[in-house]
Amino acid sequence: QPQFVESGGGLVQPGGSLTLSCVVPGKYFPFFDMGWYRQAPGKQRDLVASISVTSSTINLVDSVKGRFTISRDNAKNTMLLHLSRLKPEDTAVYYCQFYPPSGDPWGQGTQVTVSS
Repeated sequence: QPQFVESGGGLVQPGGSLTLSCVVPGKYFPFFDMGWYRQAPGKQRDLVASISVTSSTINLVDSVKGRFTISRDNAKNTMLLHLSRLKPEDTAVYYCQFYPPSGDPWGQGTQVTVSS
């Protein structure tokens, strides 16, 4: 089964930037649409952004449009999420998974904390 490995989170001040990375080892990544999701404390996990296999279709939720950028490299089994102009409400654990999510186990995620 696929594994989802997220990294790149951290503590950043409001207005700052981060780039998150997702690696999916093995044969799966080039054949699936992918998504970034986040879960804030006490809230459900929600979709943030999605990208199709060929990167031809990209969707971002309204709250991050103009601030977040999603990209992927199928040759490296890697997907990135560049976060800019960060706000305290972006604080969450960020996860990657297929889009829509499969029944496979989620990774551990990477914590993004936006605070001064």
